[in-house]
Amino acid sequence: ISFWRLVFQFPAPILLALLLNEMPEGKCKKLYQTVYTFPHFLSWVVVGTLITNLLSNTGTINLALKAMNLPQVEFLAEKGLARPLLYITANWKGMGWSSIIYMAAISGIDPALYEAATIDGANRVQRIVHVTLPCIMSTIVVLFILEVGNIMNNGFEQIFNVRNGVTKSTLDILDTYIYDITFEAMPNFGFSTAVGLFKSVCNLFMLIVANLTVKKISGQGLFGGGDD
Repeated sequence: ISFWRLVFQFPAPILLALLLNEMPEGKCKKLYQTVYTFPHFLSWVVVGTLITNLLSNTGTINLALKAMNLPQVEFLAEKGLARPLLYITANWKGMGWSSIIYMAAISGIDPALYEAATIDGANRVQRIVHVTLPCIMSTIVVLFILEVGNIMNNGFEQIFNVRNGVTKSTLDILDTYIYDITFEAMPNFGFSTAVGLFKSVCNLFMLIVANLTVKKISGQGLFGGGDD
């Protein structure tokens, strides 16, 4: 789950920031920014309820499929759909808020760089690839390292409010495991504390490894570039 979150969720706010940056200033751009940012302020309890109302057997989508004489889909009871549903809903809820950091980094780029690229014949895509991305690469690197360092935190609130008896084994992570052994069975606070400490140590280890690896490849890290 953590690996595919990096693959599907980490690039999403970068792509959204690049797309919004290419829009002309105006009400339409502000509307899109508001629409994409608003879901961040909804709790996962609310989002989980919306998902249930939309995708359950008696939800809006299945009722629409039934009305069109199409076969219904067990969205919430199909293990193969459980994890993709996580990534889609997490992107819907969080990518607008996360893109603010990248948009702030983009706003700090010298306009003269774009003018020079345009004079040299660069089109819009080439300006993004050769000007925008290199200029915000330090921001991307730092956030990527922090994301890897947080890799053991798979989003407990989201999974806890989305999982059910059928998909529980597919969506089981360390946080839900700690919750289960602490509150849903005979309490074992010592063991659950040990598991939580193990998770924190793993996060620290991944943070250090990611920082050293990225610094070796790109020369940039959490504490700047260059040799230590």
